[in-house]
Amino acid sequence: MPLGWDVSGVVEAIGPGVTLLAAGDEVFGMPRQPEPAGTYAEYVAVPARHLVRKPLAISHVEAAALPLVSLTAWQALVDVAAVRPGQRVLVHAAAGGVGHVAVQIAKALGAEVIGTASAAKHAFVRSLGADRVVDYTAEDFAEVVSDVDVVLDTIGGEYGPRSLRTLRPGGLVVSLASPAEAALSAVAEAQGRRSIFMVVEADQAGMRAIADLVERGLLRPTLDTVLPLSDAAKAHEIGERRSATGKIVLTVAPETPSR
Repeated sequence: MPLGWDVSGVVEAIGPGVTLLAAGDEVFGMPRQPEPAGTYAEYVAVPARHLVRKPLAISHVEAAALPLVSLTAWQALVDVAAVRPGQRVLVHAAAGGVGHVAVQIAKALGAEVIGTASAAKHAFVRSLGADRVVDYTAEDFAEVVSDVDVVLDTIGGEYGPRSLRTLRPGGLVVSLASPAEAALSAVAEAQGRRSIFMVVEADQAGMRAIADLVERGLLRPTLDTVLPLSDAAKAHEIGERRSATGKIVLTVAPETPSR
């Protein structure tokens, strides 16, 4: 089974009973997650309700960068944390795939956003709308950030316990890193705080919300690298360095790499 969950392309054909889409429609989505989807391919069979129409404001390459990371951020911030205007949200790895989208979504929800990133990426994170950026290589975020309502932890490990220290009473850490982070909930409860581990799921309503944010100019992906499908191994090598700014995208048509 090929790898991949993100997809953006044109509907080639529909099966019996499909009413929301038609051949020729430009669509994007994150099919089947958490089951295998196999989107590293020229053609993918997808449940119709796992796709929505691609926003006209972005290309297929940009759209392919959005589903997994944007749905993750949307479900974490909206469905799990119920972020409200005026709340303070801390986003770890704010220049990364999930992080750079989460900053934009949190701002669209009316939150004050703090991001962690290396100094070289501070200008980028601020350009996304972050109100403050902390250089995690130079200072301990747990010592300089406080009174946070929601932390989005994309890193795991010791970031979870340290993130609890930034929360106000009743605050929440949403962990995306590992099921092992579920053990943090007992520690959080003892401190009068909360911690929840979540896994993103295919979600048509969430994808429609993401498409709406794109159309309204409140969300746009940043592409770190664009490579042809034949260079999938190279794309994974870049991703494993954990230094990408934004997303790495594979295209089925030959393209000139962005770097």
